[in-house]
Amino acid sequence: MNYLLENDHKNINTILSQVQSVAVEYIEKQRDLPPGKFVKDISLSDLPQLGISANGALDFFVKHYANHINNSAGPRYFGFVTGGSTPASIAGDWLVSAFDQNACGSNDSIAPQLERQTLHFLKQLIGLDESYFGSFVTGATMSNFVSLAIARQWVGEQQGIDVSNEGLQALPYLKVVSSTAHSSIIKSLSMLGMGRNALVKINIQPDREAIDLKELEEYLKQNQASTLIVVANAGTVNTVDFDDLEGIGQLKQKYNFWLHVDAAFGGFAATSPKFDHLMKGINHADSITIDAHKWLNVPYDAAMQLTKHKSLQPKVFQNSAAYLGDPTESPDFFHYTPENSRRFRALPSWFTLMAYGKQGYQEIVERNCSCASFLGSMLESSDEFKLLSPVRMNVVCFTLNKENPSSASIAAFLARIRDDGRTFFTPTNYKGTPAIRAAFSNWQTTEADVAITFQALKDNY
Repeated sequence: MNYLLENDHKNINTILSQVQSVAVEYIEKQRDLPPGKFVKDISLSDLPQLGISANGALDFFVKHYANHINNSAGPRYFGFVTGGSTPASIAGDWLVSAFDQNACGSNDSIAPQLERQTLHFLKQLIGLDESYFGSFVTGATMSNFVSLAIARQWVGEQQGIDVSNEGLQALPYLKVVSSTAHSSIIKSLSMLGMGRNALVKINIQPDREAIDLKELEEYLKQNQASTLIVVANAGTVNTVDFDDLEGIGQLKQKYNFWLHVDAAFGGFAATSPKFDHLMKGINHADSITIDAHKWLNVPYDAAMQLTKHKSLQPKVFQNSAAYLGDPTESPDFFHYTPENSRRFRALPSWFTLMAYGKQGYQEIVERNCSCASFLGSMLESSDEFKLLSPVRMNVVCFTLNKENPSSASIAAFLARIRDDGRTFFTPTNYKGTPAIRAAFSNWQTTEADVAITFQALKDNY
């Protein structure tokens, strides 16, 4: 054995203790570290010929790189829709690496069974029927990809075509209907060979991002000869608007279509009596996307795909290698997801759900939404900023209170905010207006963070 490997193995306790010290030092500073940073490109160094040991690598990392990591896990990082990592999820994630399971075989390890247990917890948290089958994937994009792949198979079988064997060229017609589809839906259409142009955009309701139900029904009526996929939103990224899931579900009784609900973060509305009405009708969905590294606050990467059509999933994703057995007889996850090798990414979610329960997540969701509302009220009463949409849940969409704010002026303002070091936002565009989006989804964020954030906004205007 290489002497460095052998020595590191003997000293693993010391190595992990030093790693823990680095991690704890970061976590203890999260409230004060700058949420965002601009990091210049580094010069690429040569691979060491002999190696420098685990401690040497850790020392080098701390000296040269650690201070350039942004604080996206902190309480005032409001870019994209980014959660942090709860203490329990960090504990689970560390064990994922230590145990290093390939979570695919059904009885070779407890890992896949704990994945099923975690998905059972999730269904109870979100209020989903037990008829849904699911698996963990890397993120919302891959969840949407898996769901649309199953939907593509379903569309083919409605026409007597097995797309998994015959390919897309056998399908004469395939359209995906939505109003405010997330960019990952469009990316998935490209990756699946369905094409970005397969997306048909239905008009939204006035002053909303939610689909116009009458226009959707009119489109379905005019295309009854075709089998369609409808993508509904349970929380848009700009304004957290929800399509009428119950209304769309009722349309399934009249028209033949697959309903996919992108509930990447909005699905957690179901945890709160204040917002659970928004998820009414979710069980009409044929497939659902939920993202764990958003509002569940577990480390990257983790999301879940769920479907009522389990039998279709292995037709798309089955692996035919002889050593993996008969896919029609196997419950193994590598027959249901794009990956054959699968990180035990369910474990951090199991830890955090066990640790904090439904009440814990209700409190996080309601506190985040209260913080968003607090920021929205301060922006609305200010002279410097203008709200572009009501604050429905946990995202605040606003812009500079200037005549015709430009993308360049927004970018320059956000660069000042980033360099100020108190808070961080990402730009967006809302109905043609260059804008700023503040997404509250971190378990640590409080109203004190909102007050600091608003002051930073005013100081840098």
